[in-house]
Amino acid sequence: MAEEDGQRQRGGLRRVLERAFGGISLLAGMGMALPGAYLLTLGGSAYYLVAGVLLVAAAVDLWRGRARGAWLFLLVWLGTLGWALWEAGLDGWALLPRLGLLTGMGIVLALIRWRPGARTARVAATATAAAALLASIGLILTGSHGNASLLPVASPATSAADGEWQHIGRTVGADRFSPLDQITPANIGKLQVAWTAHLGMPPKGLAGTIEATPLMVGDTLYTCNMNNAVIAIDPDTGKTRWTFDPKIDPAGVAMAVCRGVAYHRQPGAAGPCAARIFVATLDNRLIALDAATGRRCRDFGRNGEVSLLDGMGDVPKGYYYPTSPPAVIRDRLVIGGRVADGQMVNEPSGVIRAFDAVTGRLAWAWDMSRPDRHGLPPAGETYTRGTPNAWPPISGDDRLGLAFVPLGNPTPDYVMSHRTPEMRRYGSSVVALDVETGKERWHYQTTHLDVWDYDLPAPASLVDFPTARGLRPALIQPTKRGQFFVLDRETGRPLVETVERAVPQGAAPGESLSPTQPYPVGMPSLAGPRLSEARMWGITPFDQIWCRIRFRQARYDGDFTPVGADRPSIVSPGYFGGSNWSGISIDPERRVMVANVMHFPMYNQLIARADADPAVFQPARVGRHPISGENWAQQGTPYAVRTVPFVSPLKIPCNQPPYSEIAAVDLGRRAVLWREPLGTARDTGPWNVASHLPIRVGVPALGGTLVTRSGLVFIAATQERAFRAFDLRSGHLLWQDRLPAGGHANPMTYRSPRTGRQYVVIPASGHSRFANGSADLLVAYALP
Repeated sequence: MAEEDGQRQRGGLRRVLERAFGGISLLAGMGMALPGAYLLTLGGSAYYLVAGVLLVAAAVDLWRGRARGAWLFLLVWLGTLGWALWEAGLDGWALLPRLGLLTGMGIVLALIRWRPGARTARVAATATAAAALLASIGLILTGSHGNASLLPVASPATSAADGEWQHIGRTVGADRFSPLDQITPANIGKLQVAWTAHLGMPPKGLAGTIEATPLMVGDTLYTCNMNNAVIAIDPDTGKTRWTFDPKIDPAGVAMAVCRGVAYHRQPGAAGPCAARIFVATLDNRLIALDAATGRRCRDFGRNGEVSLLDGMGDVPKGYYYPTSPPAVIRDRLVIGGRVADGQMVNEPSGVIRAFDAVTGRLAWAWDMSRPDRHGLPPAGETYTRGTPNAWPPISGDDRLGLAFVPLGNPTPDYVMSHRTPEMRRYGSSVVALDVETGKERWHYQTTHLDVWDYDLPAPASLVDFPTARGLRPALIQPTKRGQFFVLDRETGRPLVETVERAVPQGAAPGESLSPTQPYPVGMPSLAGPRLSEARMWGITPFDQIWCRIRFRQARYDGDFTPVGADRPSIVSPGYFGGSNWSGISIDPERRVMVANVMHFPMYNQLIARADADPAVFQPARVGRHPISGENWAQQGTPYAVRTVPFVSPLKIPCNQPPYSEIAAVDLGRRAVLWREPLGTARDTGPWNVASHLPIRVGVPALGGTLVTRSGLVFIAATQERAFRAFDLRSGHLLWQDRLPAGGHANPMTYRSPRTGRQYVVIPASGHSRFANGSADLLVAYALP
């Protein structure tokens, strides 16, 4: 009797569980079938409708206690498996949203339906469980990027200067390569935190991140914080030697950022201010400090500073300010500035200026609309307004006496009709300027008639490039497109095959597009794959189908899809795509380029002026209307524009991972040595809630790399709070450490002149976009 009661109780429990499972299956089936029907009307996949209907049928049978429900569920799963393999192949991340949910449900159903005495149910349950297990194995399969070996190079003896880091890119050519080799692939496993230093948080209520790469000159580290305060630090202990606070006015600043300071030593000079540290502030001042004491150099400009607003005319708060330090080339301080995106026509000028590093006098100005005028504008005039600007760091060549300026777009960014011939000619170009006179030597345009916000985001990096005629002095210009242009730095001519390709047409009424765009096909591209409905992603089938519907609702014709007013357009890469301000690293001895890139599409649409709500689409003003990250007024043009990341309701990108990668390119063979996803999902997940899953997915990343002679690549950058080192030869991850917050600067390394110890340094501040902590730390690592 007791045994019969137990069987009845188990049977009753199984019945309750079957009904509960049936109810869940019903909801899942409807959640697939209803949007699946709409997707089908848009020309999308029929899978979701068919699978959803069958899942509803299985749910009804399971609710009624029929074994047929389990067989129907198995049929749905097997059909899903075949469809998933046909559409995505053996790619674990592609299979996850297609098979993950149904696999988990299949395991649960198998456990519910298992009945030792019922042969049919047992077979169905066993088949379902076996299929689920097979899926679990398939889900861990990931694509391989394949590694290539790289021969080591001999290690020349290092000098005292090799232990220093005198520019934010170590050299003014921004190669971010250190000749130091004390830390090697063989001993990096022993690397540990040597010291940490607090640099200072931004003003209350203002978001900020530390993007500064410190300098190491003599026996002192120099860096800046989010308030533009300059800090001199003991390189062995992290203790502060002096601090200079410029007490900035942060009004209108979108994000408190300082990418570093600049250093100059006056030849033959001695005493105070013979060596100087320069900081460009967020309230438009260029300040010179004595490197030894942090006191103002009074002979520089007025009271140690010059105004960057001279000749600019009306500059509303937040519309113009520098975020990158000046480049120091032949006793000149060459500097550009950030101009607010997308607000209106006739925003402040993108003029490039050079100042005497000793006196602070304006040496020259390059105003692209007035190329023969190199001084301040006459009274009553300004530098030409609305011209393309240079917000990233600038690099240079002391031997040639050239500054290489990466230009952005004219403002506003997404319309062309208002632009002058000069704006059209120079937008998204790298320009070589004579550092003595400010005259243009050459320029090269990387995007024609740019209305996608593909401004050049990073400094050009210099290298002696191998060609069929021997080594040539070259620069490599990274782009947001994931393309890398290789140009002769004496002439600006491409040193690799570069072609013009036809691109999609169909501009909005009144607008114009270039029929072709340049592609450096002689260099490997690190752009992501072309998007398709099949490459839409999600954690579950439900957010994946949402992304598929959004994909079908938008226009997408591949690279350079026009942004129109009739419906949204998918822009891929988006303005967070490809390289960013952190640029690339180059090993000049092995002639290897290391780059990290992002794959992050945008979902954009022009809005006719008559349809643009003036309460939403109006130019930013301090205290009245903050700068929006999505709605851009573009006042003075026929169109406003809305630009949003192409993400699901879970705030996860709709494109398939990886979202960031790191790669090494052999410049001699023009081939990718290795290419790997960057970062795990530990600190990311739906709605930016950490998943705590250390699964390598390639997460969003802002920040850059460092390469050493010993064959190490250091990088933080990711949304994950991690600092990593890779083997330059193979791409294998050799070491990683947990940071207190995300690290979004380029790391640097130096050797202490007192102890001979090599240190590697990375700021850890987090980033408001990534929700990965908030700190003000500089972290130094060394061997025990």
